Formats: sequence, structure tokens, C-alpha cells
Amino acid sequence: MSRPTADAPDNPTHRIPAPAPDDLPPRAPARRRASHATGFWIVAVAFTVLMAFGTAPTPLWPLYEARDHFGATTVTVAYASMVVGAAAAFLGLGHLSDRLGRRRIIVPALLVGIVASVVLIVWRDLPGLIAGRILNGVGLGLMASTATTYLHDLHHEARPERTGSVLPGIVATAANLGGLASGPLVAGAAAEWLPTPLITTQAIFTLAMAVCLALVLCTPETVDLELPAAQPPSRFVLRPGGRRAFGAAGALGAFAFAILGLISSLGASVLHGTLHSDSHLVVGLAAFLMFGSAAAAQLVLGRLPLPRVLTVGAVVFPVGLVLCAVALYHPALWLYLVAVSLSGAGSGLLFKGGVERAGSVAEPASRAGVLAVFFVVAYLGMGLPSVLFSIALRHFAVQTAMIGFAAVLSCGAVVSVVVALRDRAR
Repeated sequence: MSRPTADAPDNPTHRIPAPAPDDLPPRAPARRRASHATGFWIVAVAFTVLMAFGTAPTPLWPLYEARDHFGATTVTVAYASMVVGAAAAFLGLGHLSDRLGRRRIIVPALLVGIVASVVLIVWRDLPGLIAGRILNGVGLGLMASTATTYLHDLHHEARPERTGSVLPGIVATAANLGGLASGPLVAGAAAEWLPTPLITTQAIFTLAMAVCLALVLCTPETVDLELPAAQPPSRFVLRPGGRRAFGAAGALGAFAFAILGLISSLGASVLHGTLHSDSHLVVGLAAFLMFGSAAAAQLVLGRLPLPRVLTVGAVVFPVGLVLCAVALYHPALWLYLVAVSLSGAGSGLLFKGGVERAGSVAEPASRAGVLAVFFVVAYLGMGLPSVLFSIALRHFAVQTAMIGFAAVLSCGAVVSVVVALRDRAR
């Protein structure tokens, strides 16, 4: 029998001892996560930036018209193509954060936004514009309902003792509308003072979204990813008796967003053709005042009880719409700016009430899915009425079309508020 060699000992006492813990190579450090409180504000900023990207073309539409040789109806179609992408993302993907995690949906939302911006830079004709806008909508659809729910989750984890706090709702709606407000102002300033504004604007937002992406990767997850596969969250489940209340909430979102979509798509044409203003900055300023007033109204009045928020919105919203029509009959830039500010404030209050009402009738496990459907309805209100308004301009003067538009939106908003408050009382 051969004796064991020194290179291959079979005696346990001669085996090489295991290295001591101190001798082990250091482990790679785990990715450092931000606190829930810090993550709350990171998500709010990312939400704001992506929403701003959605409305950035508002003062740039005349430049796109001149570059690609199309008219007002095509502008509204190009604008509404974002709504198509958003609706598809809301319905098909908006509920996934309830199962896959909030961060795993926010990250792709920012990536799609970056891709959309690159498409708008390199594909310089009408098909490229529409493709970029559709991708932009997909990013918004992934972001909006997910970020709204994510903010609630992060605030609850950071401040568990503050159950029922209104801060997440205020920040979510302010980020949504504040972002929509800042996009036109940034783009308007770029168009007024910077070279090649159609490219420069996209480059600015590409960089901003890339920074937000790096920060969001550090936010903590708030969804239990160990949820058994046999019990997946349902996409759309309402509390018993909540269907009519949700319908009223969706109508509030649609009517509130209709005026926002109209000014975002055709505001430049109205200012240039009726109010005789050729400044891109003024176009951006008008949209900024409208969306900014919506965000400001939520911040100032957001802590009021829901009935008061909706009541004030139901009064201010029609007043602003009437003044919009008056400003077109008796052209005055200052009156137009006041009118869009008031209608924006009213729409912001109606929209906030709609979000709260939709969230209150959702089953907790499908909150993101319910909010996704709510945003689909709201974004359809942002796109479809604008297209119809542009078609009406072929047959009526802009002043007449605005009167009809104001009447329909005002009546619809008031009826929706009455239904929402009645169901809440029950």
C-alpha cells in the first residue's frame, strides 16, 4: 500500500486549517440605501422632473410646426400621442409596483423618459416627434401612479406615528402639477435665449432625468417582495359601494386636466394668433402660471377638509374659464394670464380632490392599480378635448369655441363635485 504523500494528506489532523475570520477577504460593501425620509424627497424630485419633461414642448410647438410643416390639429395630435403612451402604461403596467416593488417601476420610468428625449434629439421629423411623445407618455404612466403610492409608503415608513398625514398627498399632487408647471418655463427660456432650443431643451431634461435615476437607485423599497405568488394583488379592486364615487373622482380628474391640456397644446397658437404675442417665454409663462397656480392652490388649501377643497375648486374653476373666454373676446394679455391662473388653481383643487377620493375607495392591496385607472381617465381628459377643440376651430371662431368649451367643463366639474360629496357623506 502506498503511503500518502505530503501533498495529499488523508489524516484529518494534517489538513490545512480553515482561515480565521480575520483572515477572510473583505466582503464587497452592500449598496447603501437612503433613509425613508430622504427617499421621500428623492422620489418627489424625480416625479417633478419627469412631469416637467411632459409639458416642455408647450412653448416649442410653433418651432415644431415650422420645422415639420403642420398645423394646429397636428399639434394636438402630437400632444395627445403622449396620452396614448401614458394610458397604455397606466393600464398595462401601472399596477405592477404593488407586486414588483415601487423602485423597480420608477427606475424604468426614468429610463424610458431618457430614451424619449434622445429620440426627440436624433429623429428630427414628425414621426420622430410622435414616437418621442408616445415614449414620454409611457414614462409618465409608469411614474405617476407609482410615485404617488411610493410617496405614501415612504412617509409611512419614515413617520409611522403620523397615520393619516396629508403631507404625502400634498407633495404628490404638488410634484405632479409643479413639474407640469416648470417644464414650459424652462423650455420657454431656452427658446428665448439659447441656441437650437429644440435640441437644447431635450439635453437639459436628459441630464436632469439621468441625475434623478442615479438617486432613485438608492431609495429603499417599501413593498414586501416575499408576497406569495398565490396571492398577487388585484389590479383594480374598490371598496364595497365605491364604484360611483370612483366614477365621480375620475370625472374630476378629466375635467380638471382638460383645460391644462388645452393651454399646453394650443396656448401658443392662441397667444400668437389672438393676443398677438410672439414671445416663447410668455407662452411658457402662461403655462407656468396655470400649472403653478394649481400646485400653489393645493399647498395653500390642501389641508382643508375634502368638501371644502372641492367646493372652492368648483367655484374658482368656472370663473377662470369664463375669464379665458372674455380675454379672447377683448384681447388683453394680462387678463388672459389672470384667467389661466384662476382656472389652473381651480383645476388643481379638483384634481387633488379626485386623487383623494379615488384613493379612499381603493382596497389597500390594489391602491396603485386603482390610481393607475384614475390617471388614465385624467390623461384622456388632457388629450381628447384638445383634439376636439382644434377640430371645432375649423368651423367656429376661437372665441365661440372657448365659450362652448368653458360651459361644458364648468357644468361637468360641478356635477362631479356634487356626486363625489354626496357619496362621501353616505
